Formats: sequence, structure tokens, C-alpha cells
Amino acid sequence: MAKKNHDTDVAFIEALAKLLQENDLTELEVMRDYGENDSLNVRVSRAKEVVQQISAPVAAAPAPAAVAPAAAPAAEAPAAASDDPASHPGAVPSPMVGTAYLQAEPGSPSFVNVGDTVSEGQTVLIIEAMKTMNQIPAPRAGKVARILVEDGSPVEFGAPLMIIE
Repeated sequence: MAKKNHDTDVAFIEALAKLLQENDLTELEVMRDYGENDSLNVRVSRAKEVVQQISAPVAAAPAPAAVAPAAAPAAEAPAAASDDPASHPGAVPSPMVGTAYLQAEPGSPSFVNVGDTVSEGQTVLIIEAMKTMNQIPAPRAGKVARILVEDGSPVEFGAPLMIIE
């Protein structure tokens, strides 16, 4: 019977991969429970290389400015860093695909606001994934410089959620 489960699991995973591709998803996670001490946890994901290709020409754009005096490229470098929050060293990336919530429940105060000082491990927001609320801790202590998501907005894996400086 284990062989039958294996064959159906392979077909199930192939169907998930096809679903991922047909719906242009980046990640899909499913848990199948066959009974006591017998389950299958599957996470199928893929990277969108299109995003990386779009980023490359943007990074190449400041290169012609090298003809200008040395002070001009130095002034442009911080502007380029602020345009792409994901490359900021204080960016807090999303550990999963889901829906971001800035407060524990509607009407309650936000976990953090811009300008707040947070400590490492402090909950800064929640991401709901598959009806499970996942608390997202601050990866470092610092001051919340920017919040990049809106309450109730969908987020992708690796997307920057906020900047902590």
C-alpha cells in the first residue's frame, strides 16, 4: 500500500507544479493527512526570473552618470537604494506567501508604527497563510523607518515588509 501512496503522491506533486505554472504562482504549500503518523507535506515554489531581468537594466541606468564629476554618482547612490527597498540592509523580508496584517485584529492598535523603536524578536506584523496567523518578529533591534505593506495586503515570499534601521 505504501507503493500506491507513493505513486499518488508523485501524481499529486506533479499536479501542484502544473497548477503553480498555470496560475503564475511563486509558491504553493499543501499538507495531506493520511492518518495517524502518516502525512505528506509539500511545498512547491519557483523563482520569477522576470523580476531579476527587470532589475538589471535599472541598475545599469546610473552608469552613464560616471562621466559627471565624482560628487554626482555619490549623490545618486542613496536614491537608487531607496528605490529598491528589498536591497536595503534593514529590510524585513516576508518569510512566506500570505496576507499581511499590521494589527492583531481590526480596531486594535498596530504592532508598530513608523518611528517606533523595536527590539529583536518583537512581533512587527502578522502574515496569514492557509488560515494560520504567523507572527513575524523583528530580525534586529532598531527604529522602524518605513512600512512597505498595507494592512490586509497580499505579500509574496521574500517581498520587503518594512525597513528597520
